[in-house]
Amino acid sequence: MRKLTYYIACSLDGFIGDPGGDASSMYSFVDGEFLEYLRTEYPETLPTHGRRALGIDHLENRRFDTIIQGRASYELALKEGITSPYAHLREYVASRTLGESPDPHVEIVADDLVGKVRELKAEEGEFGIYLCGGSRLAGELLDEIDELVIKTYPIVLGTGMPMFGSGFAVTRFGLDGVRTFNNGVIVRTYGRKR
Repeated sequence: MRKLTYYIACSLDGFIGDPGGDASSMYSFVDGEFLEYLRTEYPETLPTHGRRALGIDHLENRRFDTIIQGRASYELALKEGITSPYAHLREYVASRTLGESPDPHVEIVADDLVGKVRELKAEEGEFGIYLCGGSRLAGELLDEIDELVIKTYPIVLGTGMPMFGSGFAVTRFGLDGVRTFNNGVIVRTYGRKR
């Protein structure tokens, strides 16, 4: 069984972006040390165009071969004219409103998202599934998430888009690892308690 990993950046107070979802306030923390960590540990989580710009497009995937993202996350790339932002992964976009995919490499999942995720998790393979976000998508898939990798940036937003846009539900995870960086960033990894 393959794992679904919610790999997400957030503020100290648990927001993944401002009320509209803009996370640009966190970009300044991607310094040399942190970028090297991303390059060596999670290279496939960087968009294809970003990998090319950094000269790391040749790096093989280490953890994931599939990505699931929400319509709002996907539309950030579309606004830049990029129809396949993670061309080095199998791409799925959860959307009931997007309609037909603008790229043959990107599959739109309009119905039974949980069923699709369970189908992907049941596949054979050494790599997992990267849940890119956003908040409502993570809330909808909370019961399917096996691992959390939370990149916490040393800022407080006060209000914004929460990590999980869902109703109240106590869901337990166990701490598997912590990595700290000189710029104040902390990456915590949690495994699902089932």
